[in-house]
Amino acid sequence: MSSVNEAPDHFKQAPDGTTYAGDHLLIELWDAEGLGDVDVVEQAIESAAHAASASILHAYYHHFGAGQGVSGVTVLAESHISIHTWPERGYAAIDVFMCGDCDPTLTISAFEAAFRPRTIEQRLLRRGTPPSADIQSVA
Repeated sequence: MSSVNEAPDHFKQAPDGTTYAGDHLLIELWDAEGLGDVDVVEQAIESAAHAASASILHAYYHHFGAGQGVSGVTVLAESHISIHTWPERGYAAIDVFMCGDCDPTLTISAFEAAFRPRTIEQRLLRRGTPPSADIQSVA
């Protein structure tokens, strides 16, 4: 019988040797298309997950009605991809959090192809690094 500590934890290792939980990519799409179509949104997330070699476990998407946005999440064995859209503004907020061998930056081309945004902004965070003095906790 193996202990919990013997199971792989799927933490990542940076080139500098730092070990951390995973990469969290925050993506903002501006002047994008198809953001009010739940089928387009779900297919985009599925394509993005496959592009990053992630394993899809479950997906849930909610459409707020005609002309309105979509919120949803796809749970991955490697973590998750979530999206919130505002089609009336051509804006989408996407979170891609992945551990293990998956690379969240590989999802961007799927989002570009599905939504054809004019502008994409992205921020990549390392999650699960030791606490740092320059990060404030929210009480």
